[in-house]
Amino acid sequence: MIFQPQDQALWQAYRAGDKQALGLLAERYYGVLKHYGLKFMVEESIVEDCIQELFLQLWQNRLQINETDSVKHYLLKSIRSHIIQHLRAQKRLKYEELDWDTSVAEDVDSETLLIRQESLVNMTKMIQEQLAALPAREREALYLRYYENLSIPEIAEVMNVNRQSVSNFLQKALNKLRSQWLVHIFPVICIFFQKNFL
Repeated sequence: MIFQPQDQALWQAYRAGDKQALGLLAERYYGVLKHYGLKFMVEESIVEDCIQELFLQLWQNRLQINETDSVKHYLLKSIRSHIIQHLRAQKRLKYEELDWDTSVAEDVDSETLLIRQESLVNMTKMIQEQLAALPAREREALYLRYYENLSIPEIAEVMNVNRQSVSNFLQKALNKLRSQWLVHIFPVICIFFQKNFL
């Protein structure tokens, strides 16, 4: 994974008490955190509140916050934790299982795919159905791996499971997808993830 040196400089500055540095990180990652947060099928306002709460806590606890190799990884893990805490408080989370959005963009992205191949609209629907059939954690692992480009150790920390569990989630999900007729168009699934599974 490629780290952004600027992120590290901002993180160090924030930990040293630079409020503007934290503001720049919040601005940089707000969209990423919101996209990820909305995948848990919670209202947009709740995700926004969780993001605000996250950065407020980061500022208040800056003296206790450790260095990190990846700011993005740290923030994704943190926002997931905030959302889970919110769901638990609302008694909406059972058996550690989260709802996971499988919606597909239907505007520009679908049109772009349609231009590439006439049958891609039907293919998109079939891919969506295949992804929707996967357990929530397998879908989440796929999202973090192929859209957010996190490593297996990073995904393990974000999802609060061990590395073997992440490997199992990914292997099971990919095996299920490959076992379907989608096996010969698997590269298209990766493109689909990048363009539509947001």
